[in-house]
Amino acid sequence: MPESPPLSARADAVAPVGARLREWRLARHFSQLQLALAAETSARHLSCIETGKSQPGRELLARLADALEMPLRERNALLLDAGYAPRFPESALDAPALARIDQAIDAILAQQSPYPAFLINRRWDVLRANAAADRVNRRMLGGRDSAHANILRQFFDPADLRASIANWEEVAGELIGHLHDRVAAAPGDRIARALLDEMLAYPGVPARWRLRDLSTPPSPLLTTVLRRDGMELRFFSTITTFAMPRDITLDELHIECCFPMDEATAAHCRAMAAEAGEAPGGARVSR
Repeated sequence: MPESPPLSARADAVAPVGARLREWRLARHFSQLQLALAAETSARHLSCIETGKSQPGRELLARLADALEMPLRERNALLLDAGYAPRFPESALDAPALARIDQAIDAILAQQSPYPAFLINRRWDVLRANAAADRVNRRMLGGRDSAHANILRQFFDPADLRASIANWEEVAGELIGHLHDRVAAAPGDRIARALLDEMLAYPGVPARWRLRDLSTPPSPLLTTVLRRDGMELRFFSTITTFAMPRDITLDELHIECCFPMDEATAAHCRAMAAEAGEAPGGARVSR
C-alpha cells in the first residue's frame, strides 16, 4: 500500500517540497523523466509533486534524495517541506553517542604530527587543529595567531595567511572553484553562497573568478607554498571523510592532513616539533 500523507501535512506544505525537488533536479541536470526513472516512479507523478498536485510519501522522498545525492541536512529539509518529521539527527561532536568518533578524530590529528592537520566543517571553519598546524600558522604570521577560524578567510584576507602564500592565485583560484562547485551542486546551501560572495569581495580577487570556470580542468595535485623570513614550506593535502554517515554533524565534517612535498619541508616541520619538545604522534589538539 502506498504510504499515506502525514496528518500534519497541509495544502501549503506541498508547494515547498516541489520547489526544492525541482531546484535540486535542475542543479543535477536531470530531466523529470531521468529523475523519475532513477527514483522508480513515473515522470507524471514527479511532475505533480513539483507542481503541488500530489503529496509524496516518505519512501519516495528517500528514493528521490538518493538519486539526487542530497546531503543529510537537505534531506531533513525535504521531509519538513513535505510535512514529515526529520529523519537524521544533528549531534554535538562531544555528545556521548559520538564519543568513539570524537576519539578517532583526535587520534588522526595527533598522528599527523609533525605535519599540520585540521578538522573542518561545511562552512570551512577549523573546529580543531593539531599542534603542528598551530606552529606553521604562527610561523607564517610572524608569531601571532590568525584572526580567523575559517580556512577561506585565512587564505583570502590580505592581513592573514594570504600574505605568506607564495602561489596565492593558484591556491585561491582552486578554492573559489570548489566554492562555485558547491553552490552549483547544492542550491540549498545558502552558507556556501554567502561565503562565495564574501571571498569575491576581498581586495585583489580577479574579476574572472566571479563566474564559474568549466573550461580549465583542475590540476592533478595542488601544492600550497608558504614562504616567510627565508623559510619555505610546500604541502599537499589528503581529505578524510566518514563512511556512510547517518548524523548531519558527521556528514558535514572532513579532516585535512597536510604532507610535505619535499624533504626540506619535512625537515623544517621536524625541527619545529623538536623545538616544541614534541614527539611524532603526540601532537596537542587545539579545540
